[in-house]
Amino acid sequence: MKTEPQRLRHFASDNYAGICPEAWAALAEANVGHSVSYGEDQWTAKAADALREIFETDCEVFFVFNGTAANSLSLASLGQSYHSVLCHELAHVETDECGAPEFFSNGMKVLLLPGANGKIDPAAIERTVTRRTDIHFPKPCAVSVTNATEVGTVYTPDEVKAISVKVKQSGLKLHMDGARFANAVASLNVKPKEITWQAGVDVLCFGGSKNGLPLGEAVVFFNHALAHEFDFRCKQAGQLASKMRFLAAPWLGMFQTGAWLRHAAHANAMAQALADLLKAIPEAKILFPRQANSVFVELPAYVIVALRQAGWKFYTFIGQGGCRLMCAWDTQPEDVQAFIADLKRLLVEAPKDAALSADHRKL
Repeated sequence: MKTEPQRLRHFASDNYAGICPEAWAALAEANVGHSVSYGEDQWTAKAADALREIFETDCEVFFVFNGTAANSLSLASLGQSYHSVLCHELAHVETDECGAPEFFSNGMKVLLLPGANGKIDPAAIERTVTRRTDIHFPKPCAVSVTNATEVGTVYTPDEVKAISVKVKQSGLKLHMDGARFANAVASLNVKPKEITWQAGVDVLCFGGSKNGLPLGEAVVFFNHALAHEFDFRCKQAGQLASKMRFLAAPWLGMFQTGAWLRHAAHANAMAQALADLLKAIPEAKILFPRQANSVFVELPAYVIVALRQAGWKFYTFIGQGGCRLMCAWDTQPEDVQAFIADLKRLLVEAPKDAALSADHRKL
């Protein structure tokens, strides 16, 4: 049986990457001696204060294990079971949460909005909200935006504000899925407040695990009233860590050293290098603007098969098709060069009759 070549790093997901040195060092420091449990420790308090400094405002901060919990619980806090949340048709809360937002809100419905390049068309918000207002329709209570989006594009401050205007005019709340929020900030070179609370965002799910943390996301409420009893939601959902310092300490390490932005900027730069090299290959068609740390490219089916047989892992069913090539905090220039070299070679050498199978879609 032929075995796949072993590679140190891949382009499937920034979740593949390990723990960055800054987070690892903070974990080791927090691992000395005993500390108070359930978030009453100094690490959790300091990490929450660091987030307040990053956003330059007072806000309520909660640390949870993963993005599904962060998104689902925060959305549930914005309304009741008979309400609905509006999001882009490609949003992670719709396509990849296994119904968790609906489950944790006891039935809140997710309504889909169109928009080019993974971004919500603001006009679609008003159309959806006013389309029906009768008691038989799930009443909209919030809009969720993803920044960076599922196709690697980034909402600018003005774009977030344009959505916020429609949201507030309709009496709704604005939620931001920031699984790759650091990449968006690094891409825009703006202060975090400019694309969050200053632009009208009520609650942000700030992703850490894709930016070098071992696990963990921060739920940041800029609207304090919405955070009422959110700690109870976390406990009920199994998201209250007894040893909370191990969720919080890596955040502190990232903020104190500036690593959260440095690593995001590096991942973005590696994606740009990859996109530049792909643009020079006639058989490769870039599908979306490269603005964060991913590149979406359309490749011939036979070469996708050949690249995977050569040991490369990447997804082909995220976004609107094509191959998603995701760079991480530890992606190196030699990884980019090696992938491009194999792609060029296999475009010539690989059998042209190979076709993608269902199994390939799962990688």
